[in-house]
Amino acid sequence: MTSAGRDARAARRGVWSIALLAASWFAEAYHSVMDLQFTAVFRQVPEGYIGFVEELPGANTQGATLEEARTNLQEAVAMILDANRKLAQQATGKGPVIRETLKVSA
Repeated sequence: MTSAGRDARAARRGVWSIALLAASWFAEAYHSVMDLQFTAVFRQVPEGYIGFVEELPGANTQGATLEEARTNLQEAVAMILDANRKLAQQATGKGPVIRETLKVSA
């Protein structure tokens, strides 16, 4: 192999190393804690309170008190988001993917 060929190969390795570091950083940022805002709706029922999140189907709970229902709903939302992240990772496989922040004003 010529000197130019070795230099080109080393440059490609360097680019891949940078790409892997960037991918690692983005993956870490993707899994970092984010502050999200949702609309929680609570209703008093004979057994206590039921609650759900308007923007997140499946996020619902109940509690003997309003405070317990709030706490349970926060836990339910966290569990749903975590499960959705894991499902998305499984669906994308091991190949390269693009993940980016999506801001929505509603």
